[in-house]
Amino acid sequence: MTTIAELAKARIAPAWFHRDAATVARELIGTALVHGKKAGLVVETEAYTGPGDLASHARFGKPGKGTARTSVMWGPGGIAYVYLCYGIHEMFNVVTGPLGSGQAVLVRAIAPLVGLPDDPAVGRGPGKVTTALELNRTHDRRDLAKGTLFFAHVDRPAPPIAVGPRVGVDYAGESAKLALRFSWRGHASVSRG
Repeated sequence: MTTIAELAKARIAPAWFHRDAATVARELIGTALVHGKKAGLVVETEAYTGPGDLASHARFGKPGKGTARTSVMWGPGGIAYVYLCYGIHEMFNVVTGPLGSGQAVLVRAIAPLVGLPDDPAVGRGPGKVTTALELNRTHDRRDLAKGTLFFAHVDRPAPPIAVGPRVGVDYAGESAKLALRFSWRGHASVSRG
């Protein structure tokens, strides 16, 4: 049985997120995303690799050229980026890479770990992730090295990883075909995408 106290002791340090988005996205599979008294096992992510990635919000440019909302992407890795998608769903991302790189990872799906119903569908999809963990735009720009919102390592064998193109980014031309979606192969909580 995993507890929030145990997860707090296994909090992932900021430097871990200072790597490229694809590496972080792959290695987040099997970690825990914790908020308060709830935690989900990360089973699906998508990497957004910077301004050259036409599916990334960083394509709009650095702060001063892009939007105020996306300026957080240019900060150092380990900061939350939460935004509203289609006026309906809150989306939780973590900024990755070194300062100024404009990279982030979207958490697409979680499985119940602590304080969530034992239902594989509870966090199946990015809008359900934020609903299950009670995350919203007030959590945007939170430093994941402090407080009750963080990622933690979980003491389990490394899961088998499936890799494929991201979901819902057809507008991005060649960038839409990039294999930057990572998931726990065969896990019941992975989104149907």
